[in-house]
Amino acid sequence: MERSRHICAFFCVCAVLTGCSTTPAPRGEVKGMSASGKEMAQSDTNRIATIAMRDNLESLYLLMDKLYKRNPAEWRKTGTSREESIKRVRAAVEQRQPWPGLQGQRDIKALSLALSPEFSGDRVAALIYGSADMIVAAHDGKTEFFLIDGLDAQHIYNAARNIEIAVWLLGSRRDSNGKVLLLADDISENGRNLSFEREFGKVVGRLDLMAEFLTEKYRRAGITYVQNLIGGSFLQFLPVR
Repeated sequence: MERSRHICAFFCVCAVLTGCSTTPAPRGEVKGMSASGKEMAQSDTNRIATIAMRDNLESLYLLMDKLYKRNPAEWRKTGTSREESIKRVRAAVEQRQPWPGLQGQRDIKALSLALSPEFSGDRVAALIYGSADMIVAAHDGKTEFFLIDGLDAQHIYNAARNIEIAVWLLGSRRDSNGKVLLLADDISENGRNLSFEREFGKVVGRLDLMAEFLTEKYRRAGITYVQNLIGGSFLQFLPVR
């Protein structure tokens, strides 16, 4: 009888642990990209770069929405609604088209103009477009990556530093009236809202990790080559018959 009780208790504990292991976390669960035939033409590095690019652009679009909510006067300069303005910026980024309010400027020149105190256009659109275009440019102008593609780790590292500079300028520069260029993070007696800084930080973190991963990839390729040479000569089993 005693043994039976111990066995029942054991299976009850196992059932509880199994249930816990399959229950999604209260804050969500990990979701990967949908499978597609394109994966056959992608290495692990290509796949990671593609996912990182997707997530970085989604972070910028989320920031655009949040900035428009705090600065509604900006979307009114270019559209009839916040949603319309977001849609237009997304289309320009993903179709690699210039943004009309940036006088044909791209990459870091667009980002610099967006953060100029004298800029009078839709600053939210210009900032997000400039940031996204700069990140895509650092990835050789692509948002998906395949076996024939190569990436420069230093360019991606530089993109991370550019985002950091843009965030600092956004919070420190003032227009001719002495006001910040855009309302973003808020620290007041009512509380702290640092969601903008956190989301920009995610973009910087992904870019830095990707740059380090690329550097490690090429270094490890050299080490693996040497290991294979050594292994071919010294690490083979010897015949015993």
